Amino acid sequence: MSIIIDGNKIAQDIRQAVREEASDLARRTGIVPGLAVVLAGDDPASKVYVGRKAKACAEVGFLSREYKLPADVGEAELLALIRDLNNDRRIHGILVQLPLPKHIVTDKIIAAIDPNKDVDGFHPANVGRLVTGSPLFIPCTPRGIMELIARTGIELSGKDAVVIGRSNIVGKPMAFLLLAQNATVTMCHSKTKDLPAAARRADVLIAAVGKPHMITADMVKEGAVVIDVGVNRLENGKLAGDVAFDEVAPKASAITPVPGGVGPMTIAMLMKNTLDAARMAAV
Repeated sequence: MSIIIDGNKIAQDIRQAVREEASDLARRTGIVPGLAVVLAGDDPASKVYVGRKAKACAEVGFLSREYKLPADVGEAELLALIRDLNNDRRIHGILVQLPLPKHIVTDKIIAAIDPNKDVDGFHPANVGRLVTGSPLFIPCTPRGIMELIARTGIELSGKDAVVIGRSNIVGKPMAFLLLAQNATVTMCHSKTKDLPAAARRADVLIAAVGKPHMITADMVKEGAVVIDVGVNRLENGKLAGDVAFDEVAPKASAITPVPGGVGPMTIAMLMKNTLDAARMAAV
């Protein structure tokens, strides 16, 4: 019988701890963690995510600001806003919701954020620190996955870990975090030959490709830990992961569901990163 890893419960525990630590920080220093979220355009999914982040900030007692900009906002205007937020002492974390409108160079916007306020962990300086083993801010989804693994009591040292998907947001940072815990890591992607064979080697399998039910039972080793990062909306309106949960779960020793697995952890880790940024400002 596989363990169903309850991301909702673990995320709730983390938010509770963040709320208590933020209250203590405010009592000792007068600093209330502040998060600014910048949304350019009217992407429906982005609006939902921004709303969830604002709700999470209210729950843990953070200062929350939203900056909603039109889809035709100029790059210079967006850069000016980021400069203002970099200089705002009440704001400790800056998050620019992706994707940005196509006329804006995403890398330029991310590089403009103060690395000490880059709670998404996407700034080149923070990526470099992660790669070299001294991270400042870890991208929220990979950090959340590591929390799920640790709190489920899963040992990574010496294990074969396979990451399917090589995005800058999940796949690449995930690989470096697993390496830091002494796992032997294989990264797979659209050009990987014989993906099922590569996946079957995994003691720990991370699926982050954005294709519903792509990972089937024949791709999973008996007793593997399966972490499903995918959030795909089907034609019937329901959410599905990258893993065919019903057929894979009986083979897995532990598995995350969709929804209720990795998803809640992403926002919980955003709150944790913002609290860490506020603590740095208090020193």
